[in-house]
Amino acid sequence: MSALAKAFTSSIGKKVIMSLTGLFLCSFLIVHLIGNFQLFSADQGLSFNLYSVFMTTNPLIKTVSYLLYASILFHAFKGLYLAYYNKKARPVDYALIDAKENSHWTSRNMGILGTIILVFIVVHMQGFWYEYKFGEVPYTKYQIELATGAISAEPFTGTIVDKSEEYMLGESTRVIIVKDLFKIVQNAFKQWWLVLFYVISMAALSFHLIHGFKSAFQSLGLNHSKYNGIINFIGVWGFGIVIPIGFAVMPLYFLFIY
Repeated sequence: MSALAKAFTSSIGKKVIMSLTGLFLCSFLIVHLIGNFQLFSADQGLSFNLYSVFMTTNPLIKTVSYLLYASILFHAFKGLYLAYYNKKARPVDYALIDAKENSHWTSRNMGILGTIILVFIVVHMQGFWYEYKFGEVPYTKYQIELATGAISAEPFTGTIVDKSEEYMLGESTRVIIVKDLFKIVQNAFKQWWLVLFYVISMAALSFHLIHGFKSAFQSLGLNHSKYNGIINFIGVWGFGIVIPIGFAVMPLYFLFIY
């Protein structure tokens, strides 16, 4: 086995890889949240549907997506393995040390939190990504009046070559026909049990990120008294509170408001 292979399969090497994939997924969460904010646009779902087309057709985004899928699988299963390995290595808790006094609840339950998040990812990908790629997603025809910005929408039952088609109707009306993932999201989040599941999953994500973000920097040897304050602030308030709340608000919005 080469020195590089030994480094990455060692205990420290595994933590480094977990940290790098975890931070990569954190960056994805930011991009995904910003994109999903298109759901709140007052245009009958047009902005979100165009965003969905871009994310699934742009060559660079598609390439990064494969790296993302690999990172999710690696991070999830390696994390569960490490939790199992650590438990197996110490099957009996220390008698003289109270774990509750020496570690945070999140650090002792990363395996449970990770399992909830993994189940959520499977449900989320099956309900939206898989449905969008391989399911029977309806098309919607949008007409935008260029002079006023008024938008009208109606179901489209014809055939188009790709996920979207655009043309001008005269000189004043822009027509866009697009796969309507917005409607799939809207219908899905009218189910209270699914919304509840999403909110619970976002709570698990919050606790997972609060511990994981800070731990990633520690595993990479980047913890320093000069920077720990800002790292903890970003981990708790940014990734532990703002991002999970941002994702949780979306299903609640469709259930109670839209």
